[in-house]
Amino acid sequence: MLTIEEIMKIIPHRSPFLLIDRIEELVPGVRAIGKKCVSYNEPFFAGHFPQEPVMPGVLIIEALAQVGAVICLSVKENIGKTAYFGAINKARFRNKVVPGDVLTLEVELIKNKGPVGVAHAKAYEDDKVYAEAEITFVIG
Repeated sequence: MLTIEEIMKIIPHRSPFLLIDRIEELVPGVRAIGKKCVSYNEPFFAGHFPQEPVMPGVLIIEALAQVGAVICLSVKENIGKTAYFGAINKARFRNKVVPGDVLTLEVELIKNKGPVGVAHAKAYEDDKVYAEAEITFVIG
């Protein structure tokens, strides 16, 4: 398990844009499972939407990508580098994420060649799937 302090040693994201709270499982270069505890105090809820707080889908994808970045940047040859989006494909949003939800963020690399990797990513809680996508990373 990685704490928030350990995550910040791997990826460059910081508050308010660090969207993962911990990593529960990590196989560097292969897969990881992270957690995001969604709180009503998240800054994006002030404008999305005040009358019905819903976590923006793009931020769910970003949280998944941050878990993917931990996978890629925890490999010895990538330490100290940055992971960038190369593409987002097959994104599907199945349910609203609201305050109180605890997202499980599961990401698995399915292809990797040089500085480019493709991962399958899924955000869920118990049996409820919130979002899925295929995310391409470029290490720079």
